[in-house]
Amino acid sequence: MSHIDAASARALIAANPDVLVVDVRTPAEYGTAHIDGAVNLPLDQVDAHLRRIVADAGGRLLLICQSGNRAERARAALSDAGLSDVVVLDGGMNAWIASGAPVSRGRARWPLERQVRLAAGSIVLTSVVASLWVPGAAAVAGFVGAGLTFAALTDTCAMGMLLSKLPYNRAGGVDVEAALTRLSRASG
Repeated sequence: MSHIDAASARALIAANPDVLVVDVRTPAEYGTAHIDGAVNLPLDQVDAHLRRIVADAGGRLLLICQSGNRAERARAALSDAGLSDVVVLDGGMNAWIASGAPVSRGRARWPLERQVRLAAGSIVLTSVVASLWVPGAAAVAGFVGAGLTFAALTDTCAMGMLLSKLPYNRAGGVDVEAALTRLSRASG
């Protein structure tokens, strides 16, 4: 079982206190709303510390992001590296909140997916309007459209990865060492 719904995740957490919830969203998204006790380790940090996580983590990990896509990428990477007891919350925080499950709330910030829609839409709109005066500007809209198509087909998002590096999304930061230490304590 590599995916579970929100009700099953709540039951898993309640029945097994050793389950470690790992939230792979940006620090800003995590700060907006997260599952109490979850470790924030953004997806890029999972990738950067993959060997250490696999070597140190013990017990079951429940991965969560906003919708489930980033958590699935983290699960696939961890599984490919040899960590087998990892599950993804289907639908991510969206499903968790929709199910009425408790969350710790902080300052509201836009999720990364919404930021991508704003950035892509703004670039397309601007390039189409600019094409009234600059003939080649519409090509930028085509480039963004091609990028979004590629993102959908590969289930990756270069724009999202770039946006996740902005200070807005790093607000509050994440203490990677503390997160990795919590992961290693899960094995003890």
